[in-house]
Amino acid sequence: MSWFRQEGESLTLTLHIQPGAKKTEIAGLHGDALKIRLAAPPVEGQANSRLIAYLAEKFGVPQRNVILKHGETSRRKVLVITGSSVAPGSLLA
Repeated sequence: MSWFRQEGESLTLTLHIQPGAKKTEIAGLHGDALKIRLAAPPVEGQANSRLIAYLAEKFGVPQRNVILKHGETSRRKVLVITGSSVAPGSLLA
């Protein structure tokens, strides 16, 4: 799977985000990225905040362990998650 990379305790995710959806959910793969629909508008960082909260919940880590590295204003984002024992592949199951 090319949408994530594990390096020690750090997990790097490549995501394609669809803001303004009816509900927040994982939609599957979108090329080399994991597509996530967000029930938040792309206004004033609301979608980014919702994305961080959603991924922290999915990976069982505090929000401070989810860092947006690239793509603050883009649909394509790269995030780093530390300290999770959840396997990324389980998100697609």
